[in-house]
Amino acid sequence: MSSEIKIAFAPIYCHPLPEGHRFPMLKYELIPGQLLHEGTMQANNLFVPKPCSSETILLTHTGEYLDKLLKQTLSASEQRKIGFPQSPELTERELIITQGTIECCHYAFANGVALNVAGGTHHAFADRGEGFCLLNDHAVAANCLLKEGRANKILIIDLDVHQGNGTAKLFESEPRVFTFSVHGQHNYPFHKERSDLDVPLADGTDDATYLRILYHTLPKLIDTVKPDFCFYQSGVDILETDKFGKLKVTLQGCRQRDEFVLSLVKKHQIPCVVSMGGGYSPDIKNIVEAHCNTFRTAFSIFA
Repeated sequence: MSSEIKIAFAPIYCHPLPEGHRFPMLKYELIPGQLLHEGTMQANNLFVPKPCSSETILLTHTGEYLDKLLKQTLSASEQRKIGFPQSPELTERELIITQGTIECCHYAFANGVALNVAGGTHHAFADRGEGFCLLNDHAVAANCLLKEGRANKILIIDLDVHQGNGTAKLFESEPRVFTFSVHGQHNYPFHKERSDLDVPLADGTDDATYLRILYHTLPKLIDTVKPDFCFYQSGVDILETDKFGKLKVTLQGCRQRDEFVLSLVKKHQIPCVVSMGGGYSPDIKNIVEAHCNTFRTAFSIFA
């Protein structure tokens, strides 16, 4: 089955950025390059989506906000909250990423899992972007599944070090989507929204503590929620090397996290789409290795 696992990829040639913004984007080329080089995947595992339609985006985001993105009329304040200067290329890339997550849903139904080399843009709200997130790909894809009747109960597992505030707000009144966020208590966003289940972590949380909490919480949650589809936000900013994360999770601990989540959804036969989320270690090798471990783990479990 490994040859059938699909991975969405949005080329970053469409994303010109000032010098100070380029470093975080390098991983999106280096991850697939490394996985191809080592033979974890082949070229036929990758697909490049087309941009998501406005009709689909409007299932989640407001028309006024989408219009600002398309017409490049975000204010200076709105751009500062996002963290990127606006450009047509940036909007196009975000539309491609979002469509990638939607298409990954269909591949996950067929193969158990599908992954997006980007996505996990969980700080985007209906009417605004924040924290390097313009459109909320998991929310858009979840709303597509609900509209199409392909899922009745969706679990969003958000293990990025930052709370999925946009996702929590978007689904606060939607009982068919359960939002679960394990995040740094004292980390961005400093005003937290209310997920269906939030697990705030103290600064300095190590492998043993982190994994114990996850092992204790997630199986019970799956048994209670009984999801028929999962999204997994697999941010690697939980690493001890991360500039902003404040946790002390090792590379091995991060990989054990991925192994546990993906093994659990496979055991319960829940189709799962994985998006990468954040990672801000000063040495990009640490970021790429941690993200590549997520892909390696998915291939090893679902092969």
